[in-house]
Amino acid sequence: MPPPKAPAAIELRGISKAFGAVQANRDISIRVMPGTIHGIIGENGAGKSTLMSILYGFYKADSGEILIHGRETQIPDSQAAIRAGIGMVFQHFKLVQNFTVLENIILGAESGALLRPSKAKARTELARLAREYELDVNPDARIEDLSVGHQQRVEILKALYRQADILILDEPTGVLTPPEADHLFRILDHLRKQGKTVLLITHKLREIMEITDTVSVMRRGEMTATVQTAETTPEQLAELMVGRKVLLRVDKAPARPGRLVARIRDLRVTDEAGVERLKGIDLTLRAGEIVGIAGVAGNGQSELLEALGGFAKATGSITINDTPLDLGGQASAGRTRRAAGIAHVPEDRHRLGLILDFTAWENVALGYDDAPEYRRGPLMDNGAIIADTRGKMDRFDVRPPDPFLPARGFSGGNQQKIVLAREIERNPDLLLIGQPTRGVDIGAIEFIHKRIVELRDAGKAVLLVSVELDEIMSLSDRIAVMFDGRIMGERLPARTDERELGLLMAGVETEAAA
Repeated sequence: MPPPKAPAAIELRGISKAFGAVQANRDISIRVMPGTIHGIIGENGAGKSTLMSILYGFYKADSGEILIHGRETQIPDSQAAIRAGIGMVFQHFKLVQNFTVLENIILGAESGALLRPSKAKARTELARLAREYELDVNPDARIEDLSVGHQQRVEILKALYRQADILILDEPTGVLTPPEADHLFRILDHLRKQGKTVLLITHKLREIMEITDTVSVMRRGEMTATVQTAETTPEQLAELMVGRKVLLRVDKAPARPGRLVARIRDLRVTDEAGVERLKGIDLTLRAGEIVGIAGVAGNGQSELLEALGGFAKATGSITINDTPLDLGGQASAGRTRRAAGIAHVPEDRHRLGLILDFTAWENVALGYDDAPEYRRGPLMDNGAIIADTRGKMDRFDVRPPDPFLPARGFSGGNQQKIVLAREIERNPDLLLIGQPTRGVDIGAIEFIHKRIVELRDAGKAVLLVSVELDEIMSLSDRIAVMFDGRIMGERLPARTDERELGLLMAGVETEAAA
């Protein structure tokens, strides 16, 4: 007689959740077996985060059941989730920056009114967990002094200290260098071997294929498929996510760099606190070429885009088509740069790219209200702007194609398309584009990549900033790696790999391949 099957570590039955008229989760059922790494993927807005928030007690499901190790379990809040053995590592860490590792570990889990016994117990337990799960970290280090990768280890240790045997990780590699991501995967593999269950939420198909045992796909609030990872392919998963075939690679011909469009020399930016964020950047940009800026967020890429776009005061020099730009960060700098042939798709579309309460047609006119085709004498021609917006929405497949819908009414991918349409169709000599596919569905990613390559092929220069190394590697014709406000080196994609770029991103100098 065969032994009885172990119950699922997690079983969700018929989970539904609505927010007003929006059905975020619809009749979702899933079984996650113990001692496995189970991936959950889906487009932006597919309902993944809502489902995990229900499991961790942030939301209460409208209907359905949660079973933990075969027992029906009520999870009204995060404390109930912790008592049920569930821990969650958020994409944006929940750590007190000026506390030590030890203080963060025991915060909220103190064993009495006196901290000293709690600290002594935690120090002993922390040493055991660090040895057992390869989570080495100095318990007396302050969080603010740790790398992002080590901060993530603290979050995992915090969950394990609270005796979690089920771990939920939400987009865990979004802020890691490739070596840090590789180390995280070794930790997750070790957790699996120790019998822990891991739920991995990610949009990166490569990570799903590399580390998971099973993967579930969500689309429009429903669970569309659960498959064994070894029995599927990235192409099949992408099709399940989107509902159609998706080209995962960037299809582009070799670059044909032409005339010099931009020259940047000794560019420096100092923030309001007096900290130097750019420390002497030298860079050239040519027509018909995409230059990608690789680096972990916070190493000066944002300041580089802001200085080029006129949002930040800088010193040094920038010339566009042999014309020097004003680096004073004046309010009129954006208009001056547009006149010089620069278009800018900012990293934060909500803060710098759109006015969310304005309609789509009003956002299309932002910064270009003095364009001749938008004027009727001294007045703006709203009818012309609306007609132009309809054309842009059609060409960039913006859904819904409604010029009168406020920007906040569009999904993240469609908001990004509105900004891209506004900037790309101005036929710029230089396109500055930051995080082009952040928070964007996989189908929209394919579309956006095609548009960027088309602009390059039309003889334009493109400066691309992205924390997605896959995106940098596949789109760029030349890669500059930034660390601590400096360019560590430039590489050609065909003559480098993620390991070398990861070292440069961590500040380790390497020899360029001949």
